[in-house]
Amino acid sequence: MKKITKLLGVGICAAGLSILAQSASADVVKEIVKRGELRVAVQTQGPPVSFVNKNGERTGFAIEVVKMMAKDIGVKLKLLDYDWKGLIPAVNSGKADFLAADMTPNAKRTLVLSFTEPYLYSDVVLYSKKSQPFVKWQDACKKGVSIGVVQGSSNVGLLKKKCPETTIKEFAGGGAAVAQAVSADRADAGINDIASAAGYMIEYPNFKILDGAPKRWPLSFATRPDETHLLRWMDNYFMLIRNDGRLEKLADYWMRGPGWKKDN
Repeated sequence: MKKITKLLGVGICAAGLSILAQSASADVVKEIVKRGELRVAVQTQGPPVSFVNKNGERTGFAIEVVKMMAKDIGVKLKLLDYDWKGLIPAVNSGKADFLAADMTPNAKRTLVLSFTEPYLYSDVVLYSKKSQPFVKWQDACKKGVSIGVVQGSSNVGLLKKKCPETTIKEFAGGGAAVAQAVSADRADAGINDIASAAGYMIEYPNFKILDGAPKRWPLSFATRPDETHLLRWMDNYFMLIRNDGRLEKLADYWMRGPGWKKDN
């Protein structure tokens, strides 16, 4: 019996070491360096975070950050385009190493993803046509008013909480689709981050941003729950580019004003 118990103990120990070895070999950071390529899931149309500009080039805040990442570690960058609902499946399937978007870590998402510490906090605003009688965001939160929102975004839950009597209309295709809906009178108002909304003010001169902000969201990148090394590396990277000023420089241009819209 003692011999059997000893053999079992050895077997369990060996199995444990095998699992650890498999885990170590599956370290995606090592795989990225070995393959010489960083694979990142990005949103197809989500300006100013990720979009294709007037010259047909993919750019935006998240895009410029991951370009720096790839350059700093000496690998090529492969961008994988998905609509908003496709970002999380792309990461969990292993097609992408991580997702780079203006995604908010909420209770449901953190069940399936591990998020970095927030790289930025962004105010959410409502906007509408100037012909609408709304002045502050609360004016649009009334029965009979419809508000457009990106399908599947955190702003859907925000509207349900802050504007329970409002008709919520979800649109696929990112923030641009919501702005188009407001312009075409398919929604009375829209909701998005302040940088996106500022861009719409240039694209649609008959738009206005309503006073106040119903929420300030933390924004993060995300990877699979087991990729602790990659998650820690991304947190360290954000710390480094925050300290050397590169993160703030990008944030000022892309996320805190309409300058990006004029250039792109």
